[in-house]
Amino acid sequence: MSETTKTPADFWFDPLCPWAWLTSRWMLEVEKVRPVQVRWHVMSLAVLNENRLDELPPEYAENMRPGGKSWGPVRVVTAARQLHGDEVVGRLYTALGTRFHNLGEGVNRDSLAAALADAGLPADLIDYADKDTYDAELRASHKAGIDLVGQDVGTPVIAVPGPDGDQIAFFGPVVTPAPKGEAAARLWDGTLMVASTPGFFEIKRTRTAAPSFD
Repeated sequence: MSETTKTPADFWFDPLCPWAWLTSRWMLEVEKVRPVQVRWHVMSLAVLNENRLDELPPEYAENMRPGGKSWGPVRVVTAARQLHGDEVVGRLYTALGTRFHNLGEGVNRDSLAAALADAGLPADLIDYADKDTYDAELRASHKAGIDLVGQDVGTPVIAVPGPDGDQIAFFGPVVTPAPKGEAAARLWDGTLMVASTPGFFEIKRTRTAAPSFD
């Protein structure tokens, strides 16, 4: 099937979030079993939470504050997109997520530098982790995704074209481990069916398992 016949699925992520990472790996499986092409966009948990830090657990809030570890990865991804094009975003996200989550290296300057090397991108992009050079572009990308679903959610946000030309957008799904093969296809079909139902807003249950990256 040609690329032109595939449905674009816009996916907003923050590399820091393990749940968004699992959803993104599911979307790569969906690409194999449904005519879907993922388009990657950055959003920021730090931006999302910047006006409600006092409501968050102290350790989590510290990551979100200016200078906290949540800012570096999204700034590096945004700089990579601005300087090297949209096509590098998914590749860099895969490199970052693999090191942060699968390999358990956490978010630090060493893992950022290694991910840039893994993605075949210039090492000096890491300098943007501590710069606000492209913060306007970061905030614009974040806003484009969060405006589709509202402020009461997090990452990831997924949007696909609706039957009437509008967009069907939703937060999640939150799932572990990432479904593969036909299981990935069933979850995709069901998610679209639910999300496209007029007036539908939420399904949720308490998480009873930690993220599994196997």
